[in-house]
Amino acid sequence: MNQIKKILGGDTRQLGMIFALVALIAFFQWKTGGLTLDPNNVNNIIQQNSYILVLAIGMVLVIIAGHIDLSVGSIAAFVGIATAVAIRDWGIPWPVGILVGLAVGALAGAWQGFWVAKIGIPAFIVTLSGMLFFRGANQYIGKSESVPVPEGFQTIGAGTLPEIGPNTGYNNLTILLGLLGCVAIVYGALRGRAKLVKIGADVEESWVMWTRLALICAVILGTMFLIASGRKGFPVPGLILVVLVLVYGFISTKTILGRHIYAVGGNRHAAELSGVNSRRVNFFVMCNMSVLAALAGMMFVARSTASGPSDGVGWELDAIAAVFIGGAAVTGGVGTVVGSIVGGLVMAVLNNGLQLLGVGADMTQMIKGLVLLIAVAFDIYNKSQGKPSITGLLMRHRKGSDSAAPAATNNPAADATSSLSETTRTEG
Repeated sequence: MNQIKKILGGDTRQLGMIFALVALIAFFQWKTGGLTLDPNNVNNIIQQNSYILVLAIGMVLVIIAGHIDLSVGSIAAFVGIATAVAIRDWGIPWPVGILVGLAVGALAGAWQGFWVAKIGIPAFIVTLSGMLFFRGANQYIGKSESVPVPEGFQTIGAGTLPEIGPNTGYNNLTILLGLLGCVAIVYGALRGRAKLVKIGADVEESWVMWTRLALICAVILGTMFLIASGRKGFPVPGLILVVLVLVYGFISTKTILGRHIYAVGGNRHAAELSGVNSRRVNFFVMCNMSVLAALAGMMFVARSTASGPSDGVGWELDAIAAVFIGGAAVTGGVGTVVGSIVGGLVMAVLNNGLQLLGVGADMTQMIKGLVLLIAVAFDIYNKSQGKPSITGLLMRHRKGSDSAAPAATNNPAADATSSLSETTRTEG
């Protein structure tokens, strides 16, 4: 088991959810007679859930900082209708419409961030107000009617990579994308290892690194070949999601801002004593959440080909569920971008599998609600008893090794902030 932990990186919380996702896929693949991993179904899963996963990326930062955002569905709907109306009535090109939509989302986030960061009103109250306000604004602007969007705009929600080159039976561009991704991952790993060796730091054994890289590349290429074997290429919403995961994964783990978000969520007072500007952090996470909500809203409108008054209903609940299933702590200070994506995929596969089995929408909602409740309740109970979390139990990991602090940086203030935050969480 120790060798497996070395190969897979040692993050038992995240690895447990990945194993749960694999088990869920295998179960539905068996029960549906192979429909779950049908290329077209995999493509549909990505397109149908990409906007929720985009919301989960922003929501995990909000929850890590110790807040909650109930307005994301309403902001997404408001931006979606505002963008559709602007393109239709003002005659602006659809790429400019996307920029307008992101700007509107940033303004909405700045408005809510002002009340949370500067005035000090709890985010729950501010975003509850925002949920009501922006839902009404959506209906006011669109007059409770659907507004269509042009075909070019629909690419960001329903587009796929085009076919290029000779006829190989696969989408060549999708395969090429997978190969480039593997090359980039291997290059990044070797470059990082070389830097550690140069400064005399300890590095993992070569066989561990190469085995892990081989597994990662096998998953990437396997997924790309599976999708490429269908009639369509890799979906454009999936590309947008991959870029966002890379960007926000880097921000949360490799930057001072990321360390500060974790520190504020772990213990705001300790973070402030170490020099962290908590108001700036709170303003950023709220504003950033609204920008991503705006993007998610436009992606949904693009896939639906029109914006309507019922867009965005319940999206905030799906995003919050994805984050908590992905390992975030209710009290803040804990969570990862990748974990929230894995949590979102668990819900997506569960929802898709139940639909393929013919389970009704009522039972599907009940099952999803129970999955969320049981996962979080079991996790909290085991931690309160000093036992492994649910993911730690899946990995049969030794008790107490579930906690992890963000990696240290070369910045003394950031290191002090992370240390204070982790110490406070441990003592708590």
